[in-house]
Formats: sequence, structure tokens, C-alpha cells
Amino acid sequence: MTSPRLHRFALLCRRALVLMLALGLAPAAQAFETSARAAFVKDLTTDTVLLAKNADEPLPPASMSKLMTLYMAFEALEDGRLTLDETLPVSAHAMSYRGSTMFLDTTDRVKVEDLLRGIIVLSGNDACVVIAEALSPDGTEAGFARLMTRRAEQMGMEDSTFTNSNGWPQIGHRMSLADLGLLAERLIEDFPQFYPLFAEEEFAFDGRAPRNVRNRNPLLGLGIGVDGMKTGHTEEAGYGFVGSAAQGDRRIVFVVAGLDSQQTRAEEAERVVNWSFRQFKKAKVASAGSVLAEADVWMGQAGSVGLVPEADVELLVPALGGTDEIAAEIVYDGPLTAPIALGEPVAELVIARGEELPSTRIPLVADASVPVAGFGGRIKTAALVLLRQLNDQAVEQ
Repeated sequence: MTSPRLHRFALLCRRALVLMLALGLAPAAQAFETSARAAFVKDLTTDTVLLAKNADEPLPPASMSKLMTLYMAFEALEDGRLTLDETLPVSAHAMSYRGSTMFLDTTDRVKVEDLLRGIIVLSGNDACVVIAEALSPDGTEAGFARLMTRRAEQMGMEDSTFTNSNGWPQIGHRMSLADLGLLAERLIEDFPQFYPLFAEEEFAFDGRAPRNVRNRNPLLGLGIGVDGMKTGHTEEAGYGFVGSAAQGDRRIVFVVAGLDSQQTRAEEAERVVNWSFRQFKKAKVASAGSVLAEADVWMGQAGSVGLVPEADVELLVPALGGTDEIAAEIVYDGPLTAPIALGEPVAELVIARGEELPSTRIPLVADASVPVAGFGGRIKTAALVLLRQLNDQAVEQ
């Protein structure tokens, strides 16, 4: 019996032709030039990273890190550790924070729902600490920050370390933009019941801060689909923004950081959104259940099995310009060994889309079950393999 070896099968000529006819030519997108120190854009609908500039570099996130406090507050609401209408006390530590606040003091007991709005709309440093101390294992903000770091690691955020709940400048408080993008994605997907809070444009808490009632998100209400998330600014971090936008059946998350002014932040974020939607389009390259190729099977009642995608394969491709073609191949370790179950993942469709977009790997499954062959079938297979080996040796000689 020969040991399985790696086979790389280009799509059959006819199938390659079908894909190219369906897509036309896949033009190369122009690289997006941004003045941001770092940037990250992901199309959530097709799971495609469109832009990554210094995206894995841990940077001071300023108030954008409040999204992690919000995520953990939403988790606590979902599992019953918090309720929207319960009230929480304000500590002297929470009251001591400067910058953007809700102007809370130690005589207050504040509803959780108001605290959430205070964080999202007003960027309240004090509101974050009230939530943090309520959920902290030891009742302190520092204890909650350690919990934030552990939870972020569990979620796959490998370049995030928290030392406080609100992004106040502090040594060691860092997040990468890729991590912020992942966090934004998780907020949207895990808590659709709370996500509409991010689109609220005003929140006037108790009339305390008439000059701090407007959402800092500069793209809300511009008609380009932006419906959340969070800005941030400190002298060390510069101006940053993590946001999300939806147009048609597509949604993106985007992050920019290290910009030099509020105006530049707003302009650059709008440019990113427009580029993401105007320069790319969705294209269907294969239908669920369609046989893309046949894979050889070892010691099975059938000598091959069809390779099919479980769901329709839709990709994001550049919309204009260029002439680069989409290249596709099927990769698997073969021959496949029986038994094989219907729907078992056995291969991958690997699609390359030029230099600007990463390759996409799509699982392919068996379109039928292939039981192990009977004794006679196994003898026949072994004989065929032996004959092939003898032929190979004869050719080599």
C-alpha cells in the first residue's frame, strides 16, 4: 500500500472556464493609501480582510478599548449577572476620572442601562469604572482589567492587554487594530439586541452635561450605512475610530488609528467606508452541492467521490480596473481512505484573487458515502497498486 501523498488538482478546464465566465475577469483593486498610522478593514459578509496596515501592532487604543468593557457587560446581562434596570453605586475611584465623563459622584446609584448609554454615546470614563467594579472578581478596576485581558485572549485577541476599563493612558494598555476589528465583529454578531445602542446620536443623562450629549461617531447620519461603534483620542494614541457600516447585503468593520485631528479622523473613516463598498463586489463562484472535482478513494467500494461545497461560495472581488484572473485549485491529501461519510470534509477549494486580496480557503465535502470495499475489492485495489509500482519501476529503469 502506498502512503498518501499531497495532490494538488487544478480545476478541470471546463470547470475553470465556467468560473471565469461567471465572474468575468477579476480586476486588481487599487491599494488604499491612508494617512492613518494603522488601519484594518474586514468585509463580514464574505469574511474578507480588505485592508491591513500595521494591523497586528499593539497600540494605545484610548476610548476604543471601552468596547471590551461593553462586551463583558453585555455578557453579564445575557447570563443574568446584571440587569438593565438595576442600579450600581459610584465609587470615589470612578468619580476621580477626568476626560469624558457622565459627571457621576459618590451619592449616585445609576441604572445599568444609563451606564451603557453613558459609555457608548458620552464615552464616560466614570461609567466604565462603575461597570468594571461591579463585575470585577475583587471589586477593583484593576481586577476587572486582568479579567478583560484573559477574556480577550479566549476570544482570539492575541495582541490586547488591559490595565483599566476605559482606555485612560497607562503603560501596558494596548490593543492591535486587528483585535479591535475582531471585537467589533463579535459585538455585532453576539449581541444583536444591544447593537442598536451604538446608533443613538444623543443621550442627555440627568441634564448634568449639556455640552456632552452627542455621540462622538462622526459618520452617523451621513447616509453611508455607518451605524456604530466607538471613537478614541489621547495625546499618545492620536485620533482613532472603530466602526461598522452596512450597505445592501454587505457589512464591514473598519478601524483607523494614529490620526492627527478629529476632522482628519472623520474624513479618513469616510474614505475607508466608501472605498470598501465602491471598489469591491460580491460574486458567486460555486453553488452548494455542485461537484467541482472527483477525488480518488483508496480501498473503497467506489474508486472516487465527488467534492462539493456545503453552501454557495460567494467571494468579494474588485469591481473595476485591471486584468488579473481568479485562479482556483482543489487541495487534499490523497488518495482518500475509505470509509468516507456523506458530508465529511475531505478537501479545500483555494481561490487566489490577485495581490490585494488574500487567498480564500473553502472546505469541500464528500457528495456520497464510500464504504470500505469487501475482501475481493481490497485484493483488486492492492493488485492495481502493485501493477502501478511495477510500471513505475520499469519506466525509471
